[in-house]
Amino acid sequence: MDDEGTYQVLVNDEEQYSLWPADKEVPAGWRPEGMRGSREDCAAHVDRVWTDMRPRSLRERMAADQRS
Repeated sequence: MDDEGTYQVLVNDEEQYSLWPADKEVPAGWRPEGMRGSREDCAAHVDRVWTDMRPRSLRERMAADQRS
């Protein structure tokens, strides 16, 4: 990847994050999260917001199990 280009942060339905070149088409199953900038800035943003790396479906199952 070209670390000098502009990137965007993508998120999928499982609330997993990825960095993606801003000039490339967003792959199926992903959507722009809103952050755009250098690779370093986008990576720092992901580090701040993605604090629980478990997929959303797993987090929801675990929460339901705790309520049962």
